Amino acid sequence: MSLPPALSGPLALPVVASPLFIVSGPQLVAAQCAAGVIGSFPALNARPASLLREWLAELTEGLEASRAQGNTPAPFAVNQIVHRSNDRLEEDLQACVDYEVPIVITSLGAREEVNEAVHSYGGIVLHDVINNRFAHKAIEKGADGLIAVAAGAGGHAGTTSPFALLREIREWFTGPLLLSGAIADGRSILAAQIAGADMAYVGSAFIATEEANAVPAYKQMLVEGSSADIVYSSHFTGVPGNYLRASIEAAGLDPDSLEGSDPSSMNFGSGGTKAWKDIWGAGQGIGSIKEVTTVSAVVERLVAEYRAARQVPVWTGEALASLPV
Repeated sequence: MSLPPALSGPLALPVVASPLFIVSGPQLVAAQCAAGVIGSFPALNARPASLLREWLAELTEGLEASRAQGNTPAPFAVNQIVHRSNDRLEEDLQACVDYEVPIVITSLGAREEVNEAVHSYGGIVLHDVINNRFAHKAIEKGADGLIAVAAGAGGHAGTTSPFALLREIREWFTGPLLLSGAIADGRSILAAQIAGADMAYVGSAFIATEEANAVPAYKQMLVEGSSADIVYSSHFTGVPGNYLRASIEAAGLDPDSLEGSDPSSMNFGSGGTKAWKDIWGAGQGIGSIKEVTTVSAVVERLVAEYRAARQVPVWTGEALASLPV
């Protein structure tokens, strides 16, 4: 099955930059689109809610102006938390409809009315899932594509191996499928495609950029960190996720003795998860991040690594036949 135009346009890489809590805003998204990857941000990052329309106007007008100049920027996406605790959803969704956001990413629940609203103007919906059961539910309720959030992904993430999760979904689903989970270099982007995904979902690599709305300490923690510095816990939002150990320690907590939170305590509305703004999410792929740089430099690195990986010789039938039994 071919990808819809919103995902198959002229891109530098088959990449959607994932929406990052607090970090993603118009400046980061505009830079991602200009560099040739699909940028995105969580609607809830725009606070107060009225700010969302300003962001959408800024991005829409900016991309239109860029295209008028002969450039080919990538489209952008908005992430909507569709959990029942999000008391802004109706208002935020209407803003996306009014501005005809080309791609809407839904999380924490699949809702038919949200999908129908996006489809009303020709937009597409990608829903993130951590297992095959949720994947089935999302497609049954009208999502156009899936984001397989596998083990190692930053922020809210699952625990299933990307190989297992992709294989299970691909047994029945032929539509757009993205992979999230420790993807911060070009070789991993290619590996995601070989394993069955159409595109990669990349987050942490874009936090350590000049355009990201992250404090310097957060960015430096990524540069200095590795997979060993990631802690998986449901303590902060009620949903299991991956966070930087050092940020947890800086908050006066012991990363090795965190108690899980009741999922019923989740609150993603007006007053929600801001309380944990200094607990910083990151994926297990941060070992690939070596410096704080620009978005364009990150994309250039990913492109170079992706192209180099495509040139690596693969085992041929003759080579396999020569292996000792």
